Amino acid sequence: MGQETFPGTTDKRLAALLTLLAENATVVNNGARIAREIGVSRSTVWRSVERLRELGVRVKGHPATGYYLEKVPDILTPDMLRQRLKGSLFGKRIYHFFKTDSTNRVGLELGHGGEPEGAVILAEEQTAGKGRAGRSWQSDRAAGIYVTLLLRPRLAPVQAPLLTMMAGLSVYAAIQAQTGITPDLKWPNDLLLRGKKVCGILTEMHAEPSQVRFVIVGIGVNVNQEKFAGDLGATATSLRIETGKHESRLELLARLLREFENDYNHFLREGPAGVTQKFEAVSSYARGKRVRVTNGTGSFAGTTAGLGPEGLLQVKRDDGELVTVISGDVSEAR
Repeated sequence: MGQETFPGTTDKRLAALLTLLAENATVVNNGARIAREIGVSRSTVWRSVERLRELGVRVKGHPATGYYLEKVPDILTPDMLRQRLKGSLFGKRIYHFFKTDSTNRVGLELGHGGEPEGAVILAEEQTAGKGRAGRSWQSDRAAGIYVTLLLRPRLAPVQAPLLTMMAGLSVYAAIQAQTGITPDLKWPNDLLLRGKKVCGILTEMHAEPSQVRFVIVGIGVNVNQEKFAGDLGATATSLRIETGKHESRLELLARLLREFENDYNHFLREGPAGVTQKFEAVSSYARGKRVRVTNGTGSFAGTTAGLGPEGLLQVKRDDGELVTVISGDVSEAR
């Protein structure tokens, strides 16, 4: 199955050309051969090469001699991702954008339009990436992973927030396996390295009182950013900053999606207990952490006291009262 179409998605011919050049990276590919392989005219090949150059892909050569990549770009092409996800729920319908406003916005539109479970929406760059509580998420071109997954779980709406924590555990496992470094999980939706944010997760759902219709899980991972603009430098980090090495976004994303599928199937089979137990085991924020909780009505300090059965954080306030945090910001109290 080829690249799925949706307004703004990467042109199939462009994606096919990129995949062909990337898979034959050391070879000069003449225009006639490329045209034959991807089933287009030579003038279309030339126009597609020009378009790739505009998008920042370093294609060398010209029509008379042929084309090759100066270096293989770390672009999340659907074909190359699909090869790594054979047989996976997430290997069938992949929507790729060089640039879009927000992968979650596209995911919501697809969800309302009846798109089947397992759709993956990917962007190399977002112009209006979203974080929790309406905050923006910096999405530099081809530096991070900006992905949204569409799910249609048979769950009661009260259980849907557990998918956010489950996604955090999937990202945690993928980062640990690929880089050898161990992030911390901050309830409910952030991964931290040395106290700075490396990943954020935004889950949105469409539900009726008793049944979830669909859920979209948006995941933003800072992978190869070397620095962050303005005040973000104090609160954000990337895998590259922490390891000193360039990481393959393609390999990390493939691993993340495989981890997520395993965790999701286990959750649907076994229920919430596995998610909450695992989260408590790996998160320094789940129990015994001094925190400040801020929500719409004010803020209070206390010490975390584990997770409730639906994954909600329990905090013992300084006055001794045990409070269940349904929403709000939790930060370490210095």
